[in-house]
Amino acid sequence: MNNIEAIKNRLKELESLDPARFGRDFLLTWEHSEDDLRAVMLVADILQLLHREKKPWRIFDYGLAISIFRDNSTRTRFSFASAVNGLGLALSELDEVKSQIAHGETVRETAAMISFLTEVIGIRDDMYPGEGHSYMLEVADAVTESYQQGVLAQRPTLVNLQCDLDHPTQSLADLLKLKDYFGGLDQLKGKKIAMSWAYSPSYGKPLSVPQGVINLMSRFGMEVVLAHPQGYDLLPETVESAAKFAAASGGSFRITHDMADAFAGADVVYPKSWAPMSVMQERTRLLRQGDREGLKALEQHCLAENARHADWECTEEMMKLTRGGNALYEHCLPADISGVSCARGEVTKSVFERYRLHTYQEAGFKPFVIAAMIFTAKVRDITSRINSFI
Repeated sequence: MNNIEAIKNRLKELESLDPARFGRDFLLTWEHSEDDLRAVMLVADILQLLHREKKPWRIFDYGLAISIFRDNSTRTRFSFASAVNGLGLALSELDEVKSQIAHGETVRETAAMISFLTEVIGIRDDMYPGEGHSYMLEVADAVTESYQQGVLAQRPTLVNLQCDLDHPTQSLADLLKLKDYFGGLDQLKGKKIAMSWAYSPSYGKPLSVPQGVINLMSRFGMEVVLAHPQGYDLLPETVESAAKFAAASGGSFRITHDMADAFAGADVVYPKSWAPMSVMQERTRLLRQGDREGLKALEQHCLAENARHADWECTEEMMKLTRGGNALYEHCLPADISGVSCARGEVTKSVFERYRLHTYQEAGFKPFVIAAMIFTAKVRDITSRINSFI
């Protein structure tokens, strides 16, 4: 099947869905129906196929996309830039240090001032529990007010580029990789995925990746196992929602404190470090107080605690426990690779190297996921617009 035929087949599948994406932001996957999620993934697939055919898919003649990165980023930053460029928008990054935010400009005022000819705002604010998603909601409310009161001629669409709760662009890219690898979303039902904590010689990694993975994969009938040492809990509400999604989809969800138990018979493994919820909450408190000494003490305590679990590593021996010893390895990147980026980390060099190109392909879905989130929010008749590109 050539790419154009594949696009037409995906359009037929898209027409069988009833998504409610038009005019909506994309902040959390669990706010959207399964049809919404399938529509985003189908459009992402289509845009990637159009790209392979060197066919443009612009939907804007002019306008800005604004990115606000309150944490470091490589993959998501460049994925957002390429996505909005493909859609026809120019990119401008908001530098909070160089803006009037440093002089006391409020979130609501900043949101309005950056939005006059802006179609999309992408935000990454992932480090502090209770902060990132709340910030996005405040920006969303501010641009809604400015639009409704006639200050703005259009309301920018917001896209969550990672917050404290979810990393939807990543988890949907992860899911598209699984779809491609196993031959379709319907082939995922009954497949076991181990979302496991893994050792890292650093502290403070966000919770949003594991929270996003357990809440998305559980919606497609997968057997989701969350593994972590005692004390490395995720936010309770995200664990509860994953269990509910699993029950509704006919899949399963459970928690174990044994990495080997999670890997046993797994079809997919996702070993990824994160900080305990309690640590993230304490760090937020210390940052608000400006307590530098407290932050140093917390870091040392956490590094020592991490070191107690250095055996939580994705090794060749651990991979032998998976289904046929050949489970797919996923990671959001960059991975802490033992003997490469650190002395000891999340995954051994040999395991990572075997799956390295798979992880690159996994990351390669992200620009198209972001573009599809925007496309489905801005285009009412998706099929007609895509047909105009062919």
